[in-house]
Amino acid sequence: MLILALDTSSAAGSAALARDGRVVIERAGDSARTHGERLPAELIALLDESGMTLAAVDRFAVSIGPGSFTGLRVGIASVQGLALARDKLVAPVSTFDALAWRAREADEPIATWIDAHRGEVFAALFAPGGRTMLQTPTSLSPPATLDAWRTELIRFDRVRFTGDGAVRYAEEIRRHLGDRAVVDEQSVPLAGAIAERAHVEPSRAVRPHAIVPLYVRRPDAELARDGHTRA
Repeated sequence: MLILALDTSSAAGSAALARDGRVVIERAGDSARTHGERLPAELIALLDESGMTLAAVDRFAVSIGPGSFTGLRVGIASVQGLALARDKLVAPVSTFDALAWRAREADEPIATWIDAHRGEVFAALFAPGGRTMLQTPTSLSPPATLDAWRTELIRFDRVRFTGDGAVRYAEEIRRHLGDRAVVDEQSVPLAGAIAERAHVEPSRAVRPHAIVPLYVRRPDAELARDGHTRA
């Protein structure tokens, strides 16, 4: 099975092709341009580079967030359009699941942190292996997130932190957990992990119209509007 996967949860995002669960090609996007400017042409370029055609794609996969609200909407719409045109299913994969899958070989629990801006992180905690969620998604400040996880974290000698939120708040994490924290020092493309997870969990696949973004927090535009209204 050939899966074409797209991640637009971050400014750069990424796209990937995987055949039978093995990533054939993965490319990060150009963060200097918006997803609206780049898609779906970026996906077609990936197919051209790999020597594949859209007709050869058996299934699509896409990040449903959390992350950039505008980016997610553009990415999901692009994949929905391509899948509808080809009468194919789409596998929705959260950014949390993709990050946890990337770190699945870790022997410790996996803390997936995504920069939510406004001094917060979108966060979820997974058991070792990256499939079982120990703490459900939240949107809190780094200290508040760690405090909410206190009971769970004391059970483990070490905790793996990954995602652009972990990169940004690495010092904060280490200040709270010391050498118990293992922090990934850089963010990595996620489209390949999305494709792999879609392959190993085929039951995720749904009709294109059924894809729904995962918003852990209300969009910034709504928050700003409400703040203005209250003022």
